[in-house]
Amino acid sequence: MAPERFFLELDPPHGAMADWPHVVIVGGGFAGLKACHALAGRPVRVTLIDKRNFNLFQPLLYQVASGLVSEADVASPLRQMVGQAPNIQILLGEVVDIDTEAREVVFNDHRYGYDHLILASGSGSTYFGHEEWRPLAPPMKILEHADEIRRRLLMALEEAEQTRDPGRRRFLQSVVVVGAGPAGCELAGSLIELMHRAVERDFKQLDRAQCRVILLDAVDRVLPTMAAALSADAAAYLERAGVELRLNTMVAAIEPGRVLLRRPPDTAADEADACGGGLGDLEAATICWTAGVRASRLGRLLAERTGAPVDRGGRLQVEADFSLPGHPEIRAVGDLCHYAHTADGRVLPGMAGPAVQMGGWVARDILAGLEGRQSAPFRWFDLGSMAVIGPWYAVADLRGLHVSGLAGWILWALAHLAFIPDTENRIALFSKWMWQIATRQRTALLIIGRPDQHLGVDVGLERAVPPDGATQSPEAPPSGPLNRLISTPRITAM
Repeated sequence: MAPERFFLELDPPHGAMADWPHVVIVGGGFAGLKACHALAGRPVRVTLIDKRNFNLFQPLLYQVASGLVSEADVASPLRQMVGQAPNIQILLGEVVDIDTEAREVVFNDHRYGYDHLILASGSGSTYFGHEEWRPLAPPMKILEHADEIRRRLLMALEEAEQTRDPGRRRFLQSVVVVGAGPAGCELAGSLIELMHRAVERDFKQLDRAQCRVILLDAVDRVLPTMAAALSADAAAYLERAGVELRLNTMVAAIEPGRVLLRRPPDTAADEADACGGGLGDLEAATICWTAGVRASRLGRLLAERTGAPVDRGGRLQVEADFSLPGHPEIRAVGDLCHYAHTADGRVLPGMAGPAVQMGGWVARDILAGLEGRQSAPFRWFDLGSMAVIGPWYAVADLRGLHVSGLAGWILWALAHLAFIPDTENRIALFSKWMWQIATRQRTALLIIGRPDQHLGVDVGLERAVPPDGATQSPEAPPSGPLNRLISTPRITAM
């Protein structure tokens, strides 16, 4: 069976579109969505494939975890965002293989041909070879992760309200956050504020002084990628808010309710610590993980298919136009690419700003090539980095301009509202931020879901089972050597 190239009701909506080049975009995150916007209404056929039917504004997941906002405030349906363009088709599913020789992607038991392929499948979390820690310490990459963190913390507080044992109550009111980067600092600052306010207003038996949030990392300062002065400001604010900092400290193991610690081997610790000796342990009912990031598995898959090099994090090392060596029709952008073609040779960071710029430039470069034009080289405009640490307090490094406190928070809020792709979400978020600051009340403190809901999340297309005796016209299975790679359309995402 010939591969299907593009379909809207199985055929392009008008005859002329059948001859347009077909651009397949894998991933509807920052980079993929920007590429779609740049290609909307242009003489190309676009198929956007994503295993979720929404775009997630990942930088604000910590606010979902701490009950500041709800899931719908940080997620927008892809079909409403770009699906109205007549030349864009959105398909739900997860790409399981790519035949680079035939120029076909494989998903949902189909093979779809492409003329140009943009890979923007993002990143996931890694536990540095200790996947057994994942059930005990949820990461913070998808909505289910944020829901699980909120569920565990609120459930622990509810149990503490009914517990007579003081030791048990202290354990239930304790949280450990692993990772002192922006996500870890934002989560720790938001959780300590949530616990203090909730205990003061909503719980009658709990003591605010027993609330503990411990932030630990192997680095020697929080926000290590920012200027040292901003790191010091952030650390001082976190400590004033009640967060305990455990730096120069590594996780040796995670057990139910316990984190075992050790010093990094390169610190000036004693010999026993350097060889893996212990620093004791931390006991907490809620443990969160923000320490590790890995590229999408499509990176290593394409490395096998094309011989393209990858870095230690699994990111594809791309050419100056984001193409894979020897495959100009395949571009990798966002967290999936290792891009070092910058003026100073530094690799672009895995942040929203670079991803948006990459996606837009690649789309424009494809259009330029189709029109016989030469694009100007990609130039990244560094917008800087920011992290919000608490109400009215953030730190921002804007290309050497260091801002902290209220001014930093205003810049952070404006930047994030500008990056959010949906106007309705901008209005909702701004309203909830103002309400929370004015009243100190959080609007999304709901205990929902089930235990360990962040594990084995089913994503992609779920096919309905017809009733017994019903007739259906089964689709022919895909042909070719990739059949063996497809077992089920339901893919487990961790």
